[in-house]
Amino acid sequence: MLGDVLLITEKHENAAKLIVPYILENRKDKFIIAISGESGSGKTELAHVIAKMLRKVNIICKPVHIDNYYRILPLLRTEWRLKNGIRESVGLKEYDWDAINQNIEDFKQNRVSTMPCVDLVTEQVDQLTTDFNGVDMIIIDGLYAINTPGVNLRIFIELTYHETKKAQIVRGKEPQNEYRMQVLEQEHQVVQSLRSKADLLINKEYQLSENPDSGLFSAIKK
Repeated sequence: MLGDVLLITEKHENAAKLIVPYILENRKDKFIIAISGESGSGKTELAHVIAKMLRKVNIICKPVHIDNYYRILPLLRTEWRLKNGIRESVGLKEYDWDAINQNIEDFKQNRVSTMPCVDLVTEQVDQLTTDFNGVDMIIIDGLYAINTPGVNLRIFIELTYHETKKAQIVRGKEPQNEYRMQVLEQEHQVVQSLRSKADLLINKEYQLSENPDSGLFSAIKK
């Protein structure tokens, strides 16, 4: 997102240092990484640091912020959610999955692709043109990113919106009011339902562990 504020700290650097070896060990052509977690949990920061570390070993990894793909424009989203009910409207169906899948296919086929990009200052949606030829990996971050089909490595940050309240206020992306709290609670329910899909888990202290139920690691151990 244009105008987003990154709060990169030592914990993001330390977690990325542990994640990059998993990426290199399981690397395939046109590799796709996804990071999910609640608002303010550090998804975008972690994606940025991982991509920078991969660049140092000559791997071009492009971050893709999946929250750019909301069906409803930012200026209309609050009214739309209130009209349709927060519990019914907030969740996976808010994303334009067809557009997401099209951009992923463009990445796999080394095509030039146009992607949405939200300007947080104007709250308008711009269009970003990217040439995926020569891009080795993409790293998708966002609330529901690990629900994306075809992902090779899924990472889940276990911090909830209760623990990330300070980060949300500092970044100032949305006002903290009763409506916002209701949205965060509904997002919490949906995001937590995706936890079982993860290969790697990052706990509240930003320590990394493997998900024992991950198909990726089950296959390796066999």
